[in-house]
Amino acid sequence: MPSVLAVGAWLKNAACLVLDGRAHWSPAHGDLGDPVACAALEASVQALLAQADAAGAPVQAIAHDLHPDFFSTQLAMATADALGVPAVGVQHHHAHLAAVVTEHGIDGPVVGLALDGVGLGTDGTPWGGELLWLDGARWERLGHLQPLALPGGDRAAREPWRMAASALHALGRADEIGPRFAPVVGEAVAAGVRQMLDKHLNCPMTSSAGRWFDAAAAALGLCHHQQDEAQAAIALEQAAARALSLRPDLPPLPGAVQHADGRIDLRPVLAQLFDATDADAAAAGFHLALADALSVALITAARQRGIRTAALGGGCFVNRILCERTVHRLVDAGLAVHLPGPQGCGDAGLAIGQAWVAVQQLKASQAHNHVEETSPCA
Repeated sequence: MPSVLAVGAWLKNAACLVLDGRAHWSPAHGDLGDPVACAALEASVQALLAQADAAGAPVQAIAHDLHPDFFSTQLAMATADALGVPAVGVQHHHAHLAAVVTEHGIDGPVVGLALDGVGLGTDGTPWGGELLWLDGARWERLGHLQPLALPGGDRAAREPWRMAASALHALGRADEIGPRFAPVVGEAVAAGVRQMLDKHLNCPMTSSAGRWFDAAAAALGLCHHQQDEAQAAIALEQAAARALSLRPDLPPLPGAVQHADGRIDLRPVLAQLFDATDADAAAAGFHLALADALSVALITAARQRGIRTAALGGGCFVNRILCERTVHRLVDAGLAVHLPGPQGCGDAGLAIGQAWVAVQQLKASQAHNHVEETSPCA
């Protein structure tokens, strides 16, 4: 098997060397916005390269995230160039599910859900609520959550109220943005976000499941600004858990729409949160509706393609309610469901998926070259 080094992404960074079919992990470096973490990744890359050389199996490729601005991507490309080996870009959510495939030794096609805060898509937009098909190095995006605008770009990920404002705008209820959020953020800021949404200024679209959780939390008044990662999503889950502990039979909120083009639209579900009188029950209903809609999309895709294996990955599956409900629905449909291994479902375990994809590409390329070299001349 080819030796491949993968450098991870941005958050919770860790590198992984696949050597003789086994994974060798670096220490966790943390988020690459920290120069100390960047220096630690550089040191780990050199150490893993030396380990491969000492084993007599020099690295044949270096895998990285698609995002060109990540320090990990830039380091991978520079190192690959210095070594004279290919740098292999791997789409973020493909890597999440590939990590599950390799950790469980799955052979054959898989349909999976990759749900997280953000990862650059092949179309240049931020993804994060993805239904994918995988088979070896090949993959296809089958569906995704309905995209929402990110008013203010990355700032929207730190201020969930902006995602709730985005949802109101998408629901045709933009006139509610000021009255709802001016008391929280000030009239000028609320009016500015309304104007951005109206004019589509600095409002990239994202299919991120994390941003849908943010919108729901802010719609219920549970979190308008977050100081810590996933603070809004955690508050929403805690509210849902309180409701379900008292009423385990609470139903999902109705209204989710499965579009023929693969979009999973929860706007009619989210609309009900803005008018909810019981925030905990509404949080529970949103969780169940999201899990059910995603499960229906995966089950439908699996049946259409004759696949009986499902994989779940991405940091949103830390959410126990989402994870348990989705697994329950998929198992009831007769699917074998696989979850991430000991590195967890977030970006800390991403590198092994990147490495697995690069290994598959190298093996396919080597097999193709071998066929060309041994084929008789015409």
